[in-house]
Amino acid sequence: QQSQRYVPMEEPEMITPPSLSSNPETLALFTKVAAETHDAYGKMIGSGIPAEDARYILPHGWATKMVVTMNARELHHFFSMRLCRRAQWEIRDLARRMLILAREKAPVLFSLAGPDCLTKGRCFESRPCGKPFSSMEEVLSGC
Repeated sequence: QQSQRYVPMEEPEMITPPSLSSNPETLALFTKVAAETHDAYGKMIGSGIPAEDARYILPHGWATKMVVTMNARELHHFFSMRLCRRAQWEIRDLARRMLILAREKAPVLFSLAGPDCLTKGRCFESRPCGKPFSSMEEVLSGC
């Protein structure tokens, strides 16, 4: 993951959840607080506070970059867990985009990859959503 200790957070990119985007009042509040937080972070850095301490004020929605390494077995496991409807929307979207790429590069190897409800015929979550996917097209479309 990109270091917030060594990489200055000068041009913040906030990840805005869809639930906030659909409500103008909430989106305005989110945007205002994010801007105020960025301003406070800059003032802390400017006053000599070490970046590793100033970063504690940064919100969870601040974008970062990550590099991961997975083999085919781990990718299958990742897809089974993170394509589930109960997975958080952001990781579910990332998993969907990764599966599309994996299927392009190795179609046979990833032809059976996907959420458990579709690939294994049942959900293994302790609290299932009750809405299993009906097709891989539905999974890949992001619905």
